[in-house]
Amino acid sequence: MTREDEHIQARFAGSLGGFSLAVRFECPMQGITALFGPSGCGKTTILRCVAGLQRMAGRLRVGAETWQDDAKRLFLRPHRRPIGYVFQEAGLFRHLSVRRNLEYGLTRIAPGERRVRPDEVADLMGIQDLLERRPDRLSGGQRQRVAIARALLTSPRLLLMDEPLASLDRKSKQEILPYLERLHDELAMPVLYVSHAPDEVARLADHLVLLEAGRVRASGRLGDLRARLDLARDLGAEADAIIEAEITAHDPAYHLSYLDFSGGRFSVARIGLPIGHKVRLRVLARDVSITLQPQTDTSILNIFPALVAGLAENDAARTLVRLDLAGTPLLAGITRKSAERLQLTPGKRVYAQVKAVALVE
Repeated sequence: MTREDEHIQARFAGSLGGFSLAVRFECPMQGITALFGPSGCGKTTILRCVAGLQRMAGRLRVGAETWQDDAKRLFLRPHRRPIGYVFQEAGLFRHLSVRRNLEYGLTRIAPGERRVRPDEVADLMGIQDLLERRPDRLSGGQRQRVAIARALLTSPRLLLMDEPLASLDRKSKQEILPYLERLHDELAMPVLYVSHAPDEVARLADHLVLLEAGRVRASGRLGDLRARLDLARDLGAEADAIIEAEITAHDPAYHLSYLDFSGGRFSVARIGLPIGHKVRLRVLARDVSITLQPQTDTSILNIFPALVAGLAENDAARTLVRLDLAGTPLLAGITRKSAERLQLTPGKRVYAQVKAVALVE
């Protein structure tokens, strides 16, 4: 498989009323890619272009297949694109049971092309006990899980999700997020996920396309973009880094859990998850300090060797420092005076002291 076949390549340009879209991006044919940005930036329009529901000038290649190429007068109609589409509202047939709703998705695909089994999807989305119920007897989170299961039963090559949690209350969101994580972990199916909620993106996405006023401001791996200085400056006090780690041990004597990542090992308050479980951690830049020597007479447990990768003035008094912890980016927000006193420059070896870390959930 060539590198081109491992990616989704999209280019769209056009106008809708007073809104102008001109985007170009590439993302992997695996994991979850979040289209992220404020309302009105073009997220849903892009998703509709990918689905073929909205036609704009451009080109779309999904893995080895070209779905649109204006230069070759090629445009696959929506019904010929192997996609699953999940909207903000579940859109289930009210007069049909959950089982019949799922069968509707299944019957759209010829038997020889079915790659996902109903029992497999029911187990994945945790709806085995709901099959005989009708939609009006389900919670909002349950309805969305059924809608996702129905989309999966069309055996899509690409799953499109347009703010699937936007209509849910906080409790329902917390109910469905673990199932979206299972979808991410257990199905080798790329997902384009539209959201304007930073917490959803931090928890679910692998790749990020950051949109602003119909343009792509940045695109890349979630961890890399969250720690990019030019983007982090806009977040001010909320500037952070997302770090992927694995639970490697629990310490019952001190009620701690140990989480390994490329830059070392975090010690955190005991997490009720098994050893080997993958987690994401959020570290605010304001919770990271820098020292030139490793400290031993300190209450801070999480201290890591690092390289200064870059600096940017956050305001008149503060400097944002991007650190490299053996390939994992981390941000530190310190005073400009401290940066000068420590003589921080790109490539300098330092130690990052992490005062607080939060599990993304």
